Amino acid sequence: MSIPFYKYQGTGNDFVMIDNRQGIYPHNETLVAKLCDRKFGIGADGLILIENHDNLDFEMIYFNADGSQSLCGNGSRCAVSFANFLGIIETQTHFLTIDGEYEANLRDNLVYLHMRDQKHPTKYDSHYFLNNGSPHHIIFVSDVEVENVFSQGAKIRYSEPYKPDGTNVNFVEIKEGNTIFVRTYERGVEDETLSCGTGITASALAAADKGLKSPIAVEAKGGELEVRFDKKNNNSFENIWLIGPAQQVFTGRFDI
Repeated sequence: MSIPFYKYQGTGNDFVMIDNRQGIYPHNETLVAKLCDRKFGIGADGLILIENHDNLDFEMIYFNADGSQSLCGNGSRCAVSFANFLGIIETQTHFLTIDGEYEANLRDNLVYLHMRDQKHPTKYDSHYFLNNGSPHHIIFVSDVEVENVFSQGAKIRYSEPYKPDGTNVNFVEIKEGNTIFVRTYERGVEDETLSCGTGITASALAAADKGLKSPIAVEAKGGELEVRFDKKNNNSFENIWLIGPAQQVFTGRFDI
């Protein structure tokens, strides 16, 4: 069977996108890993299926590159852009993810993803932690460019406090102009990715504890995003938006 696919990227976080409203693509972890392999497959950080939903515009089924599942912020933004391309939505949408219902809109060539309200990230002596649909260990550093994200990230990702499921690891530098630079080791990819939407959001909320105000500009290796939020007196956050581009790169077919 030959199945069409589309390749999308959101600030360098790349995904294989499949219109699965007819249910022809199986939910198969081994096949996902094969297609996401950068040597023997299409190559991507994850694979996304767009499927029908009875009450919402669509359902996004997201797989990490190893076939595991979680919420993906940049993947959600790409799914919204893809749904617009398919004619499922126009400029606003409500859709289902593994983390429940999400809202998004498109304007000015950007995708605005409304994230869930969050409590203040838990603060430890050496780091912060926040689970906003995906778990994130957040470390503030003086120069993120010199950090060995792969080796340090892998060590923390597999460390005892996070077993058995592990965590993503974000390295964050505060820069001038209410800006942060974020690099991320992503579980499920098991490597540094060029951008991580949930990690960028979590890092921005942790940066608010250090005095940064909304909106926070975010630099990633794959591009620029923005995080907006309302910080409440009890240190919780509401009205959180992850904002950035999501672009179609190419299309093709594969056989299963």
